[in-house]
Amino acid sequence: MATLWFMIVAVMVAAYVVLDGFDLGAGVIYLGAARTPDERRKIMRAIGPVWDGNEVWLLAAGGTLYFAFPLLYASSFSGFYLPLMIVLWLLMLRGIGIELRAHMQNPVWQGFFDVVFCVSSALLTVFFGAALGNVVRGVPLAEDHYFFEPLWTNFRVGQNNGILDWYTVLTGVIALVTLTTHGSLYIAVKTEGDLNRRARTVALWAWPFQVLLTVAGLVATIYIRPTVLDNYRQHVIGYLIPAVVYGSLAVMISAIRKGPDPKKEKLAFVASAFYIVGMLVGAAFALYPVVLPASTDPARNLTIYNTAAGQHGLTVGLTWWILGMILALGYFTLLFRMFKGKVRLEGEGY
Repeated sequence: MATLWFMIVAVMVAAYVVLDGFDLGAGVIYLGAARTPDERRKIMRAIGPVWDGNEVWLLAAGGTLYFAFPLLYASSFSGFYLPLMIVLWLLMLRGIGIELRAHMQNPVWQGFFDVVFCVSSALLTVFFGAALGNVVRGVPLAEDHYFFEPLWTNFRVGQNNGILDWYTVLTGVIALVTLTTHGSLYIAVKTEGDLNRRARTVALWAWPFQVLLTVAGLVATIYIRPTVLDNYRQHVIGYLIPAVVYGSLAVMISAIRKGPDPKKEKLAFVASAFYIVGMLVGAAFALYPVVLPASTDPARNLTIYNTAAGQHGLTVGLTWWILGMILALGYFTLLFRMFKGKVRLEGEGY
């Protein structure tokens, strides 16, 4: 049951990154790809009906983590208190930038909220990537399974780690480039004309950096934590994961180069989603059964076994989780079907 809930949490996190990832990526390219007020309205209309619903997956993932692995939730949220507060502020600022822009007719205020939306989106991608880097690298867990990390120390990986070091900055940059590409491909799917062309150009230029950073991230991860390969050596099926990752990259560049073809644009976006899922599943597969490694002593690692809730609670919770997922998937299927196709500017608002 603990293994099942480990996979469920991984699914929830992956769903959030794929869905809210294209919202964040759209925010990153917002000021560069959209040159006119009408083009910026198109980006807002592309994400307007879904962005707040996509963010609910973050709450759902946090709630699932709290229910299934309460000790992990308590330890990580107390140790990452500072970056958690930063992320919450950035999420609020991003929502303010999206919502208040629509209520301002003054171009100065519109420009101000445009910058707030773009900058907060970019910083969120970096912090989410750095958070994953901290989990893979390990944190200084004490005997009571709690820890504290300053924002940075000496930017070197060791026992005296900060939240930001060379490795977590690298993972933050990987997340920034990945979600920028993901968001660009979504905007290409939803728009036409010059905005469509610029979005595809961003994805085309970002793709080589994505490939290089993927390789660099793999090498850096093996360097700082060689044990990530243990599960791959023991279970050959794990090698399907890097095949999915690099296969998705190949499909992405092939589809992007085909020009403004709606089918190819959708194929590139789906391939980007598979890339993201492959990267996250690869990290989870490498760490299993560890959920939060200790950089000080491997004996202090938090695993699915010493952090999981009781067997009865997990069993009962599985029934309610299945019911909740049926409702959520039905809602999101209806939502994306209602707002499918290219966006238009007729009418008011988004």
